Amino acid sequence: MPCSDARGWYNVNLRTGAEQKVVFITARVHPGETPSSFVCQGIIDFLVSQHPIAKVLRDHLVFKIAPMLNPDGVYLGNYRCSLMGFDLNRHWVDPSPWAHPTLHGVKQLIVQMYNNPKISLEFYIDIHAHSTMMNGFMYGNIFEEEERFQRQAIFPKLLCQNAEDFSFTSTSFNRDAVKAGTGRRFLGGLLDHTSYCYTLEVSFYSYILGGTTSTVPYTEEAYMKLGRNVARTFLDYYRLNTISERPLAPIPNTRKEKMPPFKCATLRGPGNSHPGRKLEKRSQTNPTEHSHSS
Repeated sequence: MPCSDARGWYNVNLRTGAEQKVVFITARVHPGETPSSFVCQGIIDFLVSQHPIAKVLRDHLVFKIAPMLNPDGVYLGNYRCSLMGFDLNRHWVDPSPWAHPTLHGVKQLIVQMYNNPKISLEFYIDIHAHSTMMNGFMYGNIFEEEERFQRQAIFPKLLCQNAEDFSFTSTSFNRDAVKAGTGRRFLGGLLDHTSYCYTLEVSFYSYILGGTTSTVPYTEEAYMKLGRNVARTFLDYYRLNTISERPLAPIPNTRKEKMPPFKCATLRGPGNSHPGRKLEKRSQTNPTEHSHSS
């Protein structure tokens, strides 16, 4: 049944026959990567809040979130593996309902949504933490067609404009054979050209603001703010920002001096076209990825 709030925004996702645009988010597939849980918590807290941006996002998008893909590994205190010793982020191709039950269930749900003509599965984001890199950044897939490659860069480009700790420079697009069993790589090949799959990484320890050389230690609040900024970026991506926005809660400043804002390079070429435009079937080539990544 359709619903509305005082401003008259109708929840199109509840309207009979309306196509549902789905954003699917997962986290904590590697138990030791605790920052990913704080980022995911920031996303969830913001989306269920009464913030006007959160209300608009709920009216126009469906968010499916699996905040902990490896609960047994987390319970046992493992760093990377599950109860049975598997790195779950290498088993997306053929997960076992017995050996990888959480992965199997999430993959089944994603495939069901993909095959539903009333659902448009538009984003898959898997949240991780990185032990050697600083800042937040993303891994994405690579396309031979220049326009498609540029279009995949739109979301991280927008995110770096919203989040001072997110680095577009560290973001990379690749097809490393070692990563073939990861969620980002497997789903990037399974889903069609209207879907975009990313790994969102965040540093275990600190970030650098643009134009400086000093590091700022991450805190739980800073991780959660990155999550809030990830959610807020969907407003820009879908061009829903016709409402009055109020600023998100600031990251606590650990230094006395105010640093200049981080500036991102402007995307060039035809990739700045509207995100809703349909593309042709994707194909991929082979660059490299940072070492020690998820």
